[in-house]
Amino acid sequence: MRGIFFLIFILTLASCNKDPSQELFPGDEYVFLELPAGFPPPAIPLENKLSKNRIALGKKLFYDKRFSRNKDVSCASCHFQENAFADKDRLSTGTNGTLGFRNAPSLANVAYHNSFFRDGGVPTLELQVLVPLDSKEEMDIEMKDVIDLLNADPEYVELFQTSYQREPDPFGFTRAIAAFERTLISGNSAYDKYNNGESSVFNESKKRGMNLFFSNRTNCSSCHSGFNFTNDSFENNGLYIEYADSGRMRVTLRESDRDLFKVPSLRNVEVTKPYMHDGSFESLEDVIEHYNSGGVEHINKSDLVKALSLSDREKEDLLAFLYTLTDEEFLKNPDYKP
Repeated sequence: MRGIFFLIFILTLASCNKDPSQELFPGDEYVFLELPAGFPPPAIPLENKLSKNRIALGKKLFYDKRFSRNKDVSCASCHFQENAFADKDRLSTGTNGTLGFRNAPSLANVAYHNSFFRDGGVPTLELQVLVPLDSKEEMDIEMKDVIDLLNADPEYVELFQTSYQREPDPFGFTRAIAAFERTLISGNSAYDKYNNGESSVFNESKKRGMNLFFSNRTNCSSCHSGFNFTNDSFENNGLYIEYADSGRMRVTLRESDRDLFKVPSLRNVEVTKPYMHDGSFESLEDVIEHYNSGGVEHINKSDLVKALSLSDREKEDLLAFLYTLTDEEFLKNPDYKP
């Protein structure tokens, strides 16, 4: 990719030279995330502790379309709040209408991810910010041009000073967007309320669906586990015999990783359609039917994916449970809006 590895090296050096104990700009203040019950504190880099100014700068950058070649797309063009910051389209559309080759996943609880993109090719949220800029299917813009735009805007110059006490540069740009994205915490769904003692939010169908989801019969929770409903592993779920996208193998070059993709969180799954790495399933009913059938044979298909023989009522119950993972408060939170 065009110069991206050199830029990663420069950013790493900048991070090493940055004094993590540096005081915030006068008037700024640290922000401590209000975490839902059962959520552990996310890992936050010392040089990018959350602050009011940094989050505000990151949000402004997240929604600004000027940082694409034709000034027509922003981060928010593929990550919509009403869709839990996932894409509405099967394949994401970049600058000048250029079509990508994957569906953009949800950013809900991205602070907890240990790798990024469907293939897990980037290890940190800060470095993830660079990839869409460099990609011809996304922003397709040089970082130098981004920094020139920022330095030509007096408002941004001031915001960088009050956030990171430096002129606009790649360090501040990537850190600010990552700071905003770390605030995208979702954990107030009906499922969470039920776990916290509000039994009235679950009817019998939802309870049956929950029991089915966590059973050894379906094995759903073998991969979609924990507070965020993902184990962050990479799996092949028998979607195709031959894939146009080799997935994890693009990163590792190992045949054992061919056509494996990162297990997504199921939080807010009701609103993150279309589904799968390529957006090939339009509805959750389609997804359930796929897993019920056991998928197609593939040399790297997970042993957990096998025919389930679910009844119609069991499919309905499972769907009812998945709907309980929707966090309406998150989808409408005014703090995330531009």
